[in-house]
Amino acid sequence: MLDYGLFSYASKDEVLQKSSAYWNPGKTQFWIDSGVPLVIDRREGYFLYDVSGKRLIDVHLNGGTYNVGHRNPEVLAALRQAMDHFDIGNHHFPSLARTALAEALITTGPEGLSKVIYASGGGEAIDIALKTARHTTGKRKIVSIVKAYHGHTGLAVGTGDDRFSKLFLSDRPEEFVHVPFNDLAAMEAALRDRDVAAVIMETIPATYGFPLPDPGYLEGVKRLCETYDALYIADEVQTGLMRTGELWAITKHGIRPDILVTGKGISGGLYPIAAVLVSERCARWLTEDGFAHMASFGGAELGCVTALKTLEICNRPETRSIVHYISDLVGRGLAAIQADDPGWFTGIRQNGLVIGLEFDHPEGAKYVMRHLYENGVWAIFSTLDPRVLQYKPGILLDPSLAEELLDRTAVAIARAAKEAR
Repeated sequence: MLDYGLFSYASKDEVLQKSSAYWNPGKTQFWIDSGVPLVIDRREGYFLYDVSGKRLIDVHLNGGTYNVGHRNPEVLAALRQAMDHFDIGNHHFPSLARTALAEALITTGPEGLSKVIYASGGGEAIDIALKTARHTTGKRKIVSIVKAYHGHTGLAVGTGDDRFSKLFLSDRPEEFVHVPFNDLAAMEAALRDRDVAAVIMETIPATYGFPLPDPGYLEGVKRLCETYDALYIADEVQTGLMRTGELWAITKHGIRPDILVTGKGISGGLYPIAAVLVSERCARWLTEDGFAHMASFGGAELGCVTALKTLEICNRPETRSIVHYISDLVGRGLAAIQADDPGWFTGIRQNGLVIGLEFDHPEGAKYVMRHLYENGVWAIFSTLDPRVLQYKPGILLDPSLAEELLDRTAVAIARAAKEAR
């Protein structure tokens, strides 16, 4: 019996059956067919526990939502204390928590950003960024990369892969132009007519398998934006908050974006919140009509408190140090694993703790994912390139757990190679 007070089930099989009946049959069956019938129960630190009791080291982190770990004690304590005083709040009015988080984000953000607009999730934040770009420039067209992913809401889905946009009739090629990644000539061709409001870029495209930008590519995109009067939107939902060893990955390229989007990890994994940081030029609509975008749960005060604590943890010098240490430890460990079978494990894409593992099979990462799951590790394949496994250790990972993770990863990769061949 799985009894949790407000709900109870006789078995895990009953949960899976009713999940299919009442929630999402496609997703539920996909994971069963993939050999990952995971129903998450207890969680703490960088561990997940299935309702069966199976323990998993989490290097999926729900896209970086759990950068500082599941139920981080400091973030949890801040939330519990806030619940004695705050609730969601009223989005129409000035707020202690919203003001404090906005000030902290601007103070620690890339230079040139001056205002914060809140959302309840990353997709909504992308929508805000795109609307802001259109208002600022008076243009409609948005450029993103082929195989991009920026969320599933109204405007955001149009910037992403056709798999998601066409299903809901949101593909509008006249407004949302896609160009290949790492191709400056294609980018310039898309911008040359000066009719583009903004280019939106994940600093390292996550759902595409973390392909790394060529040296000078992002800097070149920014120069083209300036040349052809388009804004540069940095989507840092997955690459921000110290994952690359800097608070914001875009600053490693010396780029001052016009707009920056953060989400997922800023929540501390405990309360939904996302934010859009904009330059003074892009902030004009906030003065022209401050009610132009409304979100009842955007900048919820409890979420702001968890985000403030999370941001403070990410900004600590010791956090930066451990990210660099673990990045080096894991990078060297993965290179050693690859050396054992470079014909199967063909590549490592790494920038800090943003890591993609490449395999010599069109769906190689699915094989590795299943064997990792069987061997006590949870990582996920890249939806838009299943050759590549997304491998995202937490930014506070203990070195001893990193060593265990590498040992388990080596076994799983070897077993997957035998199965796939």
